[in-house]
Amino acid sequence: MALPHLDRPICEPVELAPGAPMRAERIRQGSEAGASEPFVHFHDVHELVLFGKVAGHFIADDRRYTLAPRCLAFVPSMVQHDFSLAPGPRDWVLVQVEAIAGETLSRMPGLDRLKHPFCARPGPALYRRLQMLADWLVELGAADPLSRPLVELLLRNAIRAPAIEGEKLATDAGGLQRLRPAIDRLRRDPANAPGAARAAALCALSAAYFSRRFKQQVGMSWSDYVRTHRLHLASRRLLESGQSIAAIADGLGFATPSHFGELFHRRFGMTPMDYRRVGRVRSTP
Repeated sequence: MALPHLDRPICEPVELAPGAPMRAERIRQGSEAGASEPFVHFHDVHELVLFGKVAGHFIADDRRYTLAPRCLAFVPSMVQHDFSLAPGPRDWVLVQVEAIAGETLSRMPGLDRLKHPFCARPGPALYRRLQMLADWLVELGAADPLSRPLVELLLRNAIRAPAIEGEKLATDAGGLQRLRPAIDRLRRDPANAPGAARAAALCALSAAYFSRRFKQQVGMSWSDYVRTHRLHLASRRLLESGQSIAAIADGLGFATPSHFGELFHRRFGMTPMDYRRVGRVRSTP
């Protein structure tokens, strides 16, 4: 049984384990996979997605890139982006790198390309090399001391792939930046997220203009974004922590565990308990 949030190549927000410099996981979806649900976002990690089978688009920095089999997409920390995947079989390896480690790499000679998002299509030999390194990272896990040099080697190879040209989108350049104070407050303390009026004040905008601009830039209302952010964060905590469901609900600001369970089921199609059980079965070697 598949976990719904993994239908997307990225689950926002991202919480790496304490002390972990990276996370790597392989995801495969069959012919029953539907089109991915859009959720424009940004996060604190640098992210490389190495695709196998795929069709759809990668959107970053107001540019849209057409995804093709055996391509890759890279986005630095805190850059607004999204993936829009077509239905059907698809697979990828997702590698997320802790922000400071990624920024250190991007300052090294020859690695300037890592300062900006890009989409690329490696040739057969380079793709096999990237796939081998990505598979090795998935097998090792973040705690292995080899993971950090392997990440660097993977990214050094990724920047050698020929670029896929992106289409410039007619959007408000930097539009999300004006909304960042509210989003940053949510990210720092999701249990006490500001309401729409307070969020507007944090951005020095009127409530009406904030609501209109947020819907235009993100594709959903502020309250829907807060709820989705909390639910995706809950999905990670269910899989990666030993907290009780009640503690997760309380820690993320849901009124009651039952209300959390209802919203979670509506979003993911299963209860939090079932989600955790399926996730643990998936991770068993």
